Amino acid sequence: MSASLNQFFFAVYPYICLAVFFMGSLARFDRDQYTWKSDSSQLLRAGQLRWGSNLFHIGILFLLFGHTVGLLTPHWLYSPFISAGQKQLVAVFSGGTAGLVCFIGLSLLLHRRIFDPRIRLTSHRTDLAILVILWVQLCLGLVTLPFSWHHRDGGTMMVLAEWAQNIATFRPDAALMANIDWPFKVHMVLGMTIFLLFPFSRLVHVWSGLATVGYAFRPYQLVRSRRLNVPRRGA
Repeated sequence: MSASLNQFFFAVYPYICLAVFFMGSLARFDRDQYTWKSDSSQLLRAGQLRWGSNLFHIGILFLLFGHTVGLLTPHWLYSPFISAGQKQLVAVFSGGTAGLVCFIGLSLLLHRRIFDPRIRLTSHRTDLAILVILWVQLCLGLVTLPFSWHHRDGGTMMVLAEWAQNIATFRPDAALMANIDWPFKVHMVLGMTIFLLFPFSRLVHVWSGLATVGYAFRPYQLVRSRRLNVPRRGA
């Protein structure tokens, strides 16, 4: 990758994707709330949907949490408890397991969407496109595992974490990514592209999933009677 492309993809492109991710999600919620959903097709091939959806969501939630914590947690915070190399091994085994589970689930969902004529006819092109992109992203993530195993000292993971933390603190440094192996680079760029496409796909229903946490701690609903001139009980 040339220096100019490296500078664009790892210093400019992340902020383009994040801006579209947040502003696009807000605009879609404000203008098109009736499209803020994941269209259901559970009446068709429910068994395959059940297995595929459960495996996919279990795997993807673990991967999302693991990537977020792994990349954005400063080294000084966990260094008293675990070394960078040990953290790398934990990420390889746990992430590899979750990635395989997610890959199986997503493959079932993609097979269901493509090869069942009824489901294919009721699917939007964006549904198929985002599933294919996620499937390719999972494949790339699994491809990085041998490279991560080769760098068991944790050096590559430390560089990726430093780059991500610099992006989060508005101190981009694309030079950190210059010597990173190509699977990591492609994996990172495609991951950012998923954030870019997020507001225009069914993935927006993820926001509603996060909102259920607030729903669990909502105050009790107050119900007041609109009947007038009704005496109180016991009066």
